[in-house]
Amino acid sequence: MNGTQDLGLSPLVRIVDDDEDVRKSVEFVLRIAGMQSVLYADAESFLERDDFSRPGCAFIDIRMPGMNGMELQKAMQSRGITLPIAFLTGHGDIDMAVLAMKRGAADFIQKPSDPERLQETARKLIALDLKAVAKRSEVEEKRRIFETLTTREKEVAIAVSGGELNKVVAAELGVTEQTVKIHRANALRKLGCRSLVELSDFLRDIGETGRED
Repeated sequence: MNGTQDLGLSPLVRIVDDDEDVRKSVEFVLRIAGMQSVLYADAESFLERDDFSRPGCAFIDIRMPGMNGMELQKAMQSRGITLPIAFLTGHGDIDMAVLAMKRGAADFIQKPSDPERLQETARKLIALDLKAVAKRSEVEEKRRIFETLTTREKEVAIAVSGGELNKVVAAELGVTEQTVKIHRANALRKLGCRSLVELSDFLRDIGETGRED
């Protein structure tokens, strides 16, 4: 592994390949394009030592001693590691690469790798991951705001976002219709939503959906 892993949360390309020449070659190609990378000779060290809080992507050799690339892909998925993957493949590995993409890999690149293709793929996957990281951060912030609601405000927000009328919600909760209107207004204000459509979108983003009859 090189010494680029302590550079904050800037994007990082992980290069996992048992061939040292390939690792260094890919690293060089990415470095001249202004991208930072970290090298691993096997899947096990990647899983043990990488800082997965950093955005970026991974170039992974599909055939390696020990845990191979597809096994590493499954291990990453089981651990909730969402880095986009591009597999580095030999000419005889196309079927495996296609299967890996069906299982969620973002791309595959044949060896010997074209420098421009490596750079283009890295940029694309980094952008993809940064977008995903931003979305997760947005959802976490929405969840945090949702938790500032009272229990009753949450119940009312979820119910009305699912299309239930105020009087129906009032009857279900055993309160007056005016009380429901107050909780509904408070929930919309706290969540920063201007309409029931925005409220529905907000709750869907955090996995809270309206009730369906």
